[in-house]
Amino acid sequence: MSGDADLARVAELMADRARSRILLALTSGRELSASLLADEAGVSRSTASAHLRKLTEGGLIAVRADGKNRHYRLAGPAVSEVLERLMELAPPEPITSLRASTRASQMRRARSCYDHLAGQLGVGIMRSMLERGFLLGGDGGFHPGGEGADRPAAYGRDLDYELTGSGRDFLDDVGVRLPGGRRPLVRYCVDWTETRHHLAGQVGRGLHDRFLEAGWVEQRASSRAVRVTSAGAAALDRLFGLVVEPG
Repeated sequence: MSGDADLARVAELMADRARSRILLALTSGRELSASLLADEAGVSRSTASAHLRKLTEGGLIAVRADGKNRHYRLAGPAVSEVLERLMELAPPEPITSLRASTRASQMRRARSCYDHLAGQLGVGIMRSMLERGFLLGGDGGFHPGGEGADRPAAYGRDLDYELTGSGRDFLDDVGVRLPGGRRPLVRYCVDWTETRHHLAGQVGRGLHDRFLEAGWVEQRASSRAVRVTSAGAAALDRLFGLVVEPG
């Protein structure tokens, strides 16, 4: 027989600041090397190795061996969703350095939220698709006074957005391939920096992958932040009517 869920064991893994920074870095949805994660956590390689071992044994991250190198990723979407929900409750860390200020600015501007685009970029894309009639179901805004289950930094549940026929045609023209599977075609998250909606679900994943494939955005090293390229800025203007500076 099994007892109640051992929440304390999971909470203990996340309570360490270095381990929490490792987990946040991995919410980009990519595999990252141990050395990059050590830099992200601000600890030595040997200390990072001990933290990575605990997180792996605790089932929060998975590891892939590549010769002598080890690459780490979150153990699955459920872990990412838990982390996003915890970010709703967690206060922001105080910014005490230029590096931290730059990173915060990059994260707000454009980032990946597990496997879809977030920040000002993700919110702008969803707003554009709503204005052009490619999506129906809401206005893309988070209205705290009238919301039900929705909270910042979490998947939305109050609204049912749907992709229109013209929206499907638009995605085909852009070259977006929908991944299929059981996940909903359209989901949304309440963006934790912009407090508006950005796209998730199959459409969000398809747009994210297309942007990377086309070279319109590039993932920044050991971070969830992405950089909009010159080609990406031109594509955003042409396809979505968004004026975004490269960089």
